[in-house]
Amino acid sequence: MKLNIAVLPGDGIGPEVTKEAKKVLEAIAHQFDHTFIFKEELVGAVAIDKTGEPFPQKTLDLCLNTDAVLFGAIGDPKYDNDPSAKVRPEQGLLKMRKDLGLYTNIRPVKAYKELLEKSPLKKEIIEGADMTIYRELTGGIYFGEKKISKDGKTASDLCEYHEFEIERIAHAAFKAAQNRRKKLTLVDKANVLESSRLWRKVVTKIAKKYADVQLDFLFVDNAAMQIILNPKQFDVILTSNLFGDIISDEASVIGGSIGLLASASVGEKYAVFEPIHGSYPQATGKGIANPIAAILSAAMLLEHFDLFEESALINKAVEKSLELQISTSDINSNSQFTTSKVGDFITDFIQYPEDSNINYHNIHIGQSTII
Repeated sequence: MKLNIAVLPGDGIGPEVTKEAKKVLEAIAHQFDHTFIFKEELVGAVAIDKTGEPFPQKTLDLCLNTDAVLFGAIGDPKYDNDPSAKVRPEQGLLKMRKDLGLYTNIRPVKAYKELLEKSPLKKEIIEGADMTIYRELTGGIYFGEKKISKDGKTASDLCEYHEFEIERIAHAAFKAAQNRRKKLTLVDKANVLESSRLWRKVVTKIAKKYADVQLDFLFVDNAAMQIILNPKQFDVILTSNLFGDIISDEASVIGGSIGLLASASVGEKYAVFEPIHGSYPQATGKGIANPIAAILSAAMLLEHFDLFEESALINKAVEKSLELQISTSDINSNSQFTTSKVGDFITDFIQYPEDSNINYHNIHIGQSTII
């Protein structure tokens, strides 16, 4: 298969982790006789510095003319610490989602058996947890009308949803549940919010078309508690933009590190694949950023094009790296493995799985080559 892939490394650790994801995709292309053509453009703070815009037209044009987008991260402290800034990196992310019609964000959350002891939650609570969060991405409070009074003392953000916005992501979530454990949980605040009551009405109607899927409901405050108390109860979670943003980051503690969580943002025509962690500016250039979330995002990219065997091999390589404790310091505080060395091992496993499938003590530090 031939794929044209736009690469938007972005800010902070974005370029470092994206480099490793690209390296892994190149190994997959070699092993399976695919052709992946990568073209890179600016986004975020680096784009503002060079063009004055967080998502320049040149970057949008590239995205519109490629098969998929591999995205890093955006954000910079100089904007985080300046609430008066008129142009911000995050505006580029919102513009990308809107311009590409990326209305569905998919975030898998899994408790890896190799990392059960690393989670702040008890092993018996998280063992076996495996959920996917479907977050609506282009509607709601983030895109609603924003107002601030002339005296600057009153502000408001409108949370607005249209029926069609709920319908399209609901269908995607129900179809995902059919291929998993056939359970879908709608997370909302229907006891208070009119927009949430519309969500319940629309999702309940759509559920009739998916009779094999069990539908239940949780208010978002209860859902936030249940994700910590009993995450194994969840299969597919469907929710709005704001709620999805919050609970998916909360769910990251299940795996022991936000550096493990990949995501896909998809629409009718375009798709973007990115780790859910931020730009983590404190780690920039230090070689300590965990590349696994970016690498797993690359695996989701392959799945999007029905390259399931290729995606499975990446997941197997990641699990082997965790099993052998070839990971960055966010997972193993005593680790000597850098961002690039973790990427090297995963890439090497893809190319030489039998040679890489060896005991940790026989691995040269950061490499999977027998000494």
